[in-house]
Parts: sequence; structure tokens; C-alpha cells
Amino acid sequence: MSGLFGPRGPLSEAVLGLVTAGPPGAGRLLAPPGPFTDPWGEDHQLALYLCYELHDRGLPGVHPGWEWEPELLALRRALERSFLAAVRAEAEPVRPLSDALGRLLVEPSEGTGPSHFLLAEGERRHAREYLVHRSVYHLKEADPQVWVLPRIHGPAQAVLMAIAYDEYGAGRPERAHALLFARMMAAFGLDPGYGHYLDLVPAPSLAAVNLMMLFGLHRALRGAAVGQFATIEVTSSPGAARLADALERLGGGPDGTLFYREHVEADAVHEQLVRRGVIEELVAAEPELEPDIAFGVAAAEVVDGRFADHLLGHWRAGRTSLRSPLPDGRP
Repeated sequence: MSGLFGPRGPLSEAVLGLVTAGPPGAGRLLAPPGPFTDPWGEDHQLALYLCYELHDRGLPGVHPGWEWEPELLALRRALERSFLAAVRAEAEPVRPLSDALGRLLVEPSEGTGPSHFLLAEGERRHAREYLVHRSVYHLKEADPQVWVLPRIHGPAQAVLMAIAYDEYGAGRPERAHALLFARMMAAFGLDPGYGHYLDLVPAPSLAAVNLMMLFGLHRALRGAAVGQFATIEVTSSPGAARLADALERLGGGPDGTLFYREHVEADAVHEQLVRRGVIEELVAAEPELEPDIAFGVAAAEVVDGRFADHLLGHWRAGRTSLRSPLPDGRP
């Protein structure tokens, strides 16, 4: 991670204080957690994100042994349970899977999400903020979802692997989606370093990534992981087309639009693959997972809706949607 970041409250301060004091096993004790007053809040979401990052690319200066330190895992588990309960509370009642997938296939006649805003009235500053928000996921695109690969088997696993292969460039490293996103950030005068803007990214953006990691790291939630991934693949193609047009209007150029142009075509194919080849095959093999897949769709809609409300609420009020404003980018 290339940026500097600090705690946002006692939970994230406790995590950072523990893991930055040296390797595990030195007898340090973490204060008992909870009760958690706001699982959607900045402190909770950053603490959970930091715990998850130890399973991903690690934290600067932190010993890798912390990844499986029981004391820290106990705190992570408590954070997860509180977050998952909050997501379930907003996702209920969960629609049947067929209804949930059917809704994803219908574009609203009057769109009001961030991609619509950026296309119709967005300014370059809005585009740059949007890329910073999304960088916490897209600079490691598909990493959270591939945790589920060894947890499903048969045709569903093979098709999911084919989709992931595309996400990582289909054998062409320079076409990996994470690298295309980094090029797009640079085209908009942003630093593409992994984690560079973590301190600016607010809780609603962290929650979207935390949900992916929560589902991906738990075998018991593998159905929800598939549902969340399906939501991305089924819905992203129209939004990607709007974003590509918006970023071109705002001066993105070829490097500034290639990431989303790539997703217009790729995700149109992935939408069919994930519905027919992953979900249908998985439900046929493990029918008990059908409610979990439906919950994954609903949960993704919850966190995506919170993210959209955050962005549009701040932008329409004339405020930055980040925790502090970005410095001006080059023209």
C-alpha cells in the first residue's frame, strides 16, 4: 500500500496499534470488543478492512504472521458478525432467487445512480472522486471473489474460473482489469498506487469491499459470494457504457476510458455465463445454496445503494464525497 492512513476511532486504532507494534506472540492483549454502536460507521469499516487486508496484500510494516493470529481473528469475527447482522437487517425480506435475478436484468427507465449523474452533469472533479472510491476494489479486481473457487465444484467452478481468467487479462497481463484501472487513474491525474487513497475513502466504499471479503473468506457464505459476484456481472455492462461515455466527455482519452469500454463487452458475456453456467449449475448441484445466493444479491444491492446515496447526496449538495478534498489534478 502506497499511501498513509490513520485510525478513525477506537476499533481501527486498536487494530493498528496491535499489528504495528511488532510480530505476533509478544504477549500483547487486545481489549475485548464491543458493543458495536455503528457497524456501517468509519471506525468499524476501516477496522474490518485492515483485518481483511492482512489476507490480501498485507499492511506496510506489518509482520505477515498477524494474518492468522487468534486474538486478531477473534476481533475480526466480532466485527464481521455485527456487519453481517446489519446487512441482513436491511436486506430482508430476501426475494426468491428467480425474482432477484430477474430484477437485475431490468434497467430502470429513469436511472438516478452515479453513472447517470456523471454522464448527464458530472464534472471532472466528480469523475476523479469516483475513481478514488472505486480504487479500493478495482486495483485488486476479482481477488475477493476467487476465494470461492475451491469451495464450489463441477461445472460451476469451471465457468467461474473462466470468468476470473478474463478479469486477470485472459493470459495477457497488460490487460488485467486492475492494471487497466490503474492506467485510467493516471489518465485523470491520480496516483494509481495500491491503497494510496485509503485515508480519503469513506465507510460506504469500504463496506462494498468488506462485503466481498466477508463472503469470500467463509465457506459457509459461498452461496452469498456467488450472488454478490453475479450482481456485479449482470448489472455492470450498461453502467460501464455510461461511465465510458462520461469519462470520454470529461477528457479521459483512450487510457481514461479503456477500463470501462472493456467491461461493456466482457460483462455482457459474463452475465450469461454467471447466470447459466455458475448459478444454475451450482443450484442443481447444491440446491440448499439457493437462498444464500439470493441473499448475496440482496446484500450487494444494500451496500451498492448506500454507496450511491452517499455519492449523490454529497455531490448534489456541492460537497466532496471523500473524507477530504482531492488536490487539483492536471488538465
